[in-house]
Amino acid sequence: MDAAQQDTTARARELQRSWYGEPLGALFRRLIDDLGLNQARLAAVLGLSAPMLSQLMSGQRAKIGNPAVVQRVQALQELAGQVADGSISAAEATARMDEIKKSQGGSVLTGTGQTTNSSGAPTVRRVVREIQSLLRSVAAAGDIIDAADTLATTHPELAEFLKVYGAGRTADAVAHYESHQS
Repeated sequence: MDAAQQDTTARARELQRSWYGEPLGALFRRLIDDLGLNQARLAAVLGLSAPMLSQLMSGQRAKIGNPAVVQRVQALQELAGQVADGSISAAEATARMDEIKKSQGGSVLTGTGQTTNSSGAPTVRRVVREIQSLLRSVAAAGDIIDAADTLATTHPELAEFLKVYGAGRTADAVAHYESHQS
């Protein structure tokens, strides 16, 4: 790789860090490891071609152009967390990956039938995921943590909110949400 290609790759990875919180190569490798996938299976679940996944991982391409793919990445991150904390089994994860693969995505703030309970109200988890997605679309996790640290002495509750929703795990954010409802 020549110097120009190295510069382009470094810029792409920096853009990925600002958009997704980390370079996509690191994120995708973690998903592959945590969920026991290979690159071809990850690409299939996300709805990307294998070459496109490879370009994103290597920094040859910076951005995921399809919002539905971004939402599938977020769903897989959540799934990996559930596998890691033992809240779902490997078999359940495999079934869930098939559901994620079929998902069409949609607006971050628009609920669908799959994200509501029997009364038609959005589920707590969906509300939390929408808050997380909105915060994470505005700033990378590291920037959110920096902002929270800046606010911690004068506005500790707001700092906690930013950390939990902007950089924390969905399960922790759900617990936070439920503890703050009257």
